[in-house]
Amino acid sequence: MYFPPFQAPIFAANRIALTASSEPLPMRIFVLLSRFPYPLEKGDKLRAYHQIKELSKHHEIILCALSDVEVDAESRKELEQYCSHVEVIRMSKGQIYWQMAMQFLTSLKPLQVAYFYNASAKAKIRELIEEKKPDHLYCQLVRVTEYVKDLSIPKTLDYMDALGTGVERRIDRSPFYMRPLLSMEARRLMRYEQEIHRHFDHLTVISEQDRLLIGLDREITVVPNGVDLEAFKVRTADKIYDLIFTGNMAYPPNVETAVHLVRKIMPIIWKSRPEVTLALVGATPDPKVQALASDRVTVTGWVEDMSAYYAKGKVFIAPMSIGTGLQNKLLEAMAMNLPCITSNLVNNALGAQNRVSVLLGETPVQYASLALSVLNDEGLSQKIAVNGFLHVSEKFTWKGTTDRLMVLMESGRA
Repeated sequence: MYFPPFQAPIFAANRIALTASSEPLPMRIFVLLSRFPYPLEKGDKLRAYHQIKELSKHHEIILCALSDVEVDAESRKELEQYCSHVEVIRMSKGQIYWQMAMQFLTSLKPLQVAYFYNASAKAKIRELIEEKKPDHLYCQLVRVTEYVKDLSIPKTLDYMDALGTGVERRIDRSPFYMRPLLSMEARRLMRYEQEIHRHFDHLTVISEQDRLLIGLDREITVVPNGVDLEAFKVRTADKIYDLIFTGNMAYPPNVETAVHLVRKIMPIIWKSRPEVTLALVGATPDPKVQALASDRVTVTGWVEDMSAYYAKGKVFIAPMSIGTGLQNKLLEAMAMNLPCITSNLVNNALGAQNRVSVLLGETPVQYASLALSVLNDEGLSQKIAVNGFLHVSEKFTWKGTTDRLMVLMESGRA
């Protein structure tokens, strides 16, 4: 059995004790992803990366990731610290679009599943599984389930979010010409979510609200995301930005939130305090986001160190009205001791207490009022910031959340 080099001394000292005790022996876990989990600019990558990192402390990890882009050597090296084998299956755009067209015409599978599926990739995955003989298969998202659904190896599916509901919530806010396609995709995803679970021993999801939205008549274990308290720790920095909002700025819910924030909320704030500044921080900003840049609104694009931008902000604001899952951006901001303002929709997964560890709004007027209150009242700012930090540090560590996943996997071994 392989163990990552930095962990080998730990296991060398403890394997005899583990064998003699009631603790389970290490497993070989095959992790199948629809994207390579580094760099950490998307939520699914962040979740996969930290779960792999935590699982590797106790079990051997074989990573197999699909990718429609080249994966650089540094990204591979990052994951090789935690995995005994790293396999990247490159998928060309031509293959992807052909497969999507065929699935659209000949099946009822969601386009998200069709996008990440082809026969040659399936052959490579099956060959690798046969070679490595894993004890457990872990699939992140329904996008990759077609590759392994009929295998008899113990399997866990991480739905992560209620994808079907997430697409459905975007329909009315999308251009009219996109609505029929999104409506079809939402129906297909919801149907697929209801069917694919039968092929898996265990199911996980990121939040209680997503578990209810998927709505299966069987157990789905809630495994929240965590926050890296070392990477996102309180630091001293000049406060350049009054307000900050972060995330992948090509992701539709983030794009809509950024536009709503600048067009509807900031004008109300600027009436009282015209000097207030806002930073929109995150990779691949959509043209709609780029157009928001001004002398009072900074659009950064990709940043190497997101924590440096949290440190430069006074207040974190995320007035999101669509989307599913647990928002990592809130966990990170709270970990860095920023007072946070967000919506009830986002807080459903976060579970923070309003006016104690978070401030909740719904309308532009409410959000503007809350932002001004925090900016004008240092005592309120400190209260929300401190309690927010305590909330995430107690409930959302990667070790604590991944332990739930590990218990599931260990319970399913032969």
